Amino acid sequence: MDTAPRKPGSACPLGFDQHADNARLRDTGGAALVELPGQVQAWALARHDALQQALADPRFVKSPEHWSALAEGRVPPGWPLMTFIMNKGMTTADGDEHRRLRGLVSKAFTPRRTAALRPRIEELTDALLDSLADAAPGPVDLRAHFAYPLPIGVISELLGIPEDRRDALHGLCEVLVSSTTPPAEAIANVRALHAALGEIITRKRQHPGDDLTSALIAAREDGDRLSEEELVGTLLLMFLAGHATTLNLICNAVRAVLTHPDQLALVQAGEQTWGAVVEEALRWDSPVGQFPMRYAAEDVEIDGTVIAKGEAVLASYAAAGRDSRAHGRNAERFDITRGPTRHLSFGHGAHFCLGASLARMEAETALERLFHRFPALRLAAAPEDLQPLPSIVSNGIRTLPVTLG
Repeated sequence: MDTAPRKPGSACPLGFDQHADNARLRDTGGAALVELPGQVQAWALARHDALQQALADPRFVKSPEHWSALAEGRVPPGWPLMTFIMNKGMTTADGDEHRRLRGLVSKAFTPRRTAALRPRIEELTDALLDSLADAAPGPVDLRAHFAYPLPIGVISELLGIPEDRRDALHGLCEVLVSSTTPPAEAIANVRALHAALGEIITRKRQHPGDDLTSALIAAREDGDRLSEEELVGTLLLMFLAGHATTLNLICNAVRAVLTHPDQLALVQAGEQTWGAVVEEALRWDSPVGQFPMRYAAEDVEIDGTVIAKGEAVLASYAAAGRDSRAHGRNAERFDITRGPTRHLSFGHGAHFCLGASLARMEAETALERLFHRFPALRLAAAPEDLQPLPSIVSNGIRTLPVTLG
C-alpha cells in the first residue's frame, strides 16, 4: 500500500497529446497523482478497473464541500475547471439529492422523447449532407459543416434554444472546457453563460413550449421542483453534454475509420455495423478525456494506492479505454471486430449518462448516412496534422478536413 508523500508525477493531462499522457498515467498505476493548471492536484484514474471501482464506490462523492483543497483556499480564483466543480445539478450531487435531481430530470427527459427524435435526426442529417454535396469534391471541414451542426441542432431543438443563440452558447462552452483560458476570462465566461441560460429559462417561463426546458420548469415530484440555480445548472449540463461530446464522438469515429481502411471496408461490405464502429470509437477514443471531479469522503485504496479523505479524483475515460489489462494486448488498436466492449465512456453507476442512447442514435445515423452518400470520403490532411482541442475535459480535434469524392 502506497502512503508516500504526495508528489505529482510528471504526466499532466493538459489535452495537447492526451493519448501519450494517458499511456504514461496507466504505466504509473491505477491512480496517478497529477498537477493540473493552477497547481491544483488530483488523482487520475487511468486504468479501467480502478476507474470502474471508483465510479461505483459511494465513498467517492461529487459534492465539492468534501474537497480539502477548495475548503483550504488552494484552488485559485478563476480556475478554468471551476464551473464543473460548482455547477448546481446532478453532476455535483450525491445520495438523496442526486436521486431527487435525476428523478426530476428523468420525468422530462424520457426514453419516449428520445426515441421520437429519430425522424428529426435523420432529416437534419440528410439536409446537412445535401449542403456538403454542394462543396464536393472538397476539401471541406467535416467538423464545422456536419459533426457540429447535427448534435447542436438536435439538443437545441430538444431544449428549445433559439437558433440565433446556439453558436454563441457553443462558443462559451468551448471556453469553459479549454485548459488554457486565463482566470479573468474564465470568470467572465461563466457569468455570460449563466446569464444567457437564465434568459432562456425566463422566456420559457413566460412562453412555455413542447421542449425539454419547459418540461424541466414544470417537472414536479411530491411537490418538489428544480430551483432557478438547479435549472441553469441542468440546462448547462444538458446543452454541453448533449452536443460537445457527440460532436467529438462523430469526429473521432470518422477519423478512426478513415485511418483504418480495413475496418471501414468491413462495414461497407456489410460484415460489421455502424453500431460496432460507434462502440469501438467510444472505447478507443472517448469523447471525454478527463472528467472532474470526485472526492474521497474517507481514505480509499485504489489499485494499491491510498487516496486520502478530501483528495480529488479525475475520471480518466480516454485513458481507461486503451487499458490493455481490460481490453487485451491490442487495446491500442482500433478494431470493430473485437466484440462487445465494456468501455466506461458514458460513466458507470449512479451517474451513468442519461443521454447515452441519444448520443448513440445520432452517431450511428450520422456515420451510416455520411458514408452511404460519400463512400469515397477521405482525409484531406495527414492524420498527425489534425490538431487536438486544448482541453483536459474534451477529447476531440479542431478541424476534420476531408475530400468527399
